[in-house]
Amino acid sequence: MNNILFTHSYFLRFDPKQWSLGQPYAPLGTIYAAALMRQEGYNVALFDTMFVSDPNEVIPAIEAHQPNFFVIYDDGFNYLTKMCLTNMREAAFKMCKLARARGCTVIVSSSDSTDRYAEYLAEGADFVILGEAEHTLLELTNHIKNGGTDFNSIMGLAYMGEQKIIKTLARPVLKDLDSLPLPAWDLVDIDTYKQTWLKHAGYFSINIGTTRGCPFKCNWCAKPIYGNRYNSRSPQHVVGEIRLLKQNYNIDHIWFCDDIFGLKPGWVLEFSQLLQQEKIGIRFKIQSRADLLTEEELVKALAQSGCENVWIGAESGSQKVLDAMDKGITIQQIHTATGLMKKHDIKPSFFIQFGYPGETKEDIRLTIDMINKLLPFEIGISVSYPLPGTGFYEKVKAELKKKTNWTDSDEMALMFTNTFPAPYYKQLHSYVHQNYHKHLAKNSLVKLVTNPFSVTKGSLKKALSVFYYTPLTYIEKLKLNSLERAI
Repeated sequence: MNNILFTHSYFLRFDPKQWSLGQPYAPLGTIYAAALMRQEGYNVALFDTMFVSDPNEVIPAIEAHQPNFFVIYDDGFNYLTKMCLTNMREAAFKMCKLARARGCTVIVSSSDSTDRYAEYLAEGADFVILGEAEHTLLELTNHIKNGGTDFNSIMGLAYMGEQKIIKTLARPVLKDLDSLPLPAWDLVDIDTYKQTWLKHAGYFSINIGTTRGCPFKCNWCAKPIYGNRYNSRSPQHVVGEIRLLKQNYNIDHIWFCDDIFGLKPGWVLEFSQLLQQEKIGIRFKIQSRADLLTEEELVKALAQSGCENVWIGAESGSQKVLDAMDKGITIQQIHTATGLMKKHDIKPSFFIQFGYPGETKEDIRLTIDMINKLLPFEIGISVSYPLPGTGFYEKVKAELKKKTNWTDSDEMALMFTNTFPAPYYKQLHSYVHQNYHKHLAKNSLVKLVTNPFSVTKGSLKKALSVFYYTPLTYIEKLKLNSLERAI
């Protein structure tokens, strides 16, 4: 009873937008769990579904490894897994059945299974781990190995009893993150990831987590795995991992996949100093909040440590909408943070969310105006997406019928009634993107005219793209106006 085959349910090929982007990140949460179980004496293997075409491809892996435990352990650090896409759920169900039919004890840990544990148990899982899973998994497998049949004392678990589903007490989150072994990167086919990145982006990026949880209370944000608590690894521990990854895999870039990077006071300054002391040069991107980036000392330290891109949840240019979301930031903070990042050569990028209940045409205009004025490096546009366990979900759940999740990350379906119907928001997504690129091009053209001696092939191409994006934006606006009139 010592063999574990780990897998996860994110199939990149099932998400056309992400597949075409070609910038995959390995299942970090999965290989964290594998590292701990190996440290505790288990034989571990990984069936990585990232580049797999069909869940049936797991069969040869099961037959080759003959696992006692088949563990679907999703990467709780990746926002794409938190979206609980239906095609990934169906693939997970399929793998549960395949493994169980071959005599494995099937254990599942994911955002989706935490919310829908009854469905996963009905579809072949023996156990669903609720919340942060490493130590629950260890306790569960040890208990089974030792012949235990009563699981009620194991915290953070759902399983089928004789007559009903049993859900045990919640397990407290892990506070000492440095106590975990570093992820088992040796289980990952690094070369496939690297070649995919080099082909599509021209560099190789890898993911690192420095924290778990988020203490902020945006009412649309689900936190089924790590919750509202915020725990952090030490800067020394993180720098040690970066050193090893650079030595072992010659990485060019890091995505720090924390919900919020460097929230702990003094953490970023110490991290920056350690990188400089050890002469470790690395480029990276992070996720943060506008209100955390209004102090110049912090932004400067991020820049000095190698940060080149920060994604913030700007969400809306309307303070009314931000307040309705319980976002806890102001429009002025978005402006201040963006200005400071640009001053220190960090590229600010915005997550934008349309379709929050009560949003009006004026709120939409304010958001578009903010994008056009601040000109972030990138924008990621979505429509409000209700996830179980959130205040937003409770507001709209009565309107959710059979469809409660998207099929893939680019579906953009509005699953509840709002100011405008779903096709309007799909067209709005297209219009805002084209309009954004038009304004970037106009800005480049102005710079070229005012400073012609700074022209490069790239800047000239970008400036001339104004002649492409201007008519395209006009056409997309006409389509949007047509949909609006039809309401």
